[in-house]
Amino acid sequence: MSLFDSLGSQKQAFQNPAQALQQLRSNPVETLKMAGINIPSGMTNPQQIIQHLIQSGQVPQNRLTQVMQMLHGNRR
Repeated sequence: MSLFDSLGSQKQAFQNPAQALQQLRSNPVETLKMAGINIPSGMTNPQQIIQHLIQSGQVPQNRLTQVMQMLHGNRR
C-alpha cells in the first residue's frame, strides 16, 4: 500500500494526491502518523525522519525515493 493509499484510507480522506502532498508538506509528522508510520516524539528534522523511516524499515528506500521525487518535482 502506498503512502497516499494509506492517507486516503484514514478518517480524514484526501480528495486527491495533490491534497495529500500539501498536507505532507504542511505537517509532515502528523501526516505520516495518519498513514500509520511511527515517528519518535520530538523528531522534526526532515533528514532525521527520513533516516529513521529507512533504518526502521517502515518505508523501503525505493518508495521513499519516489516520494522525494514527487515532492521536488511539484515545487516548480
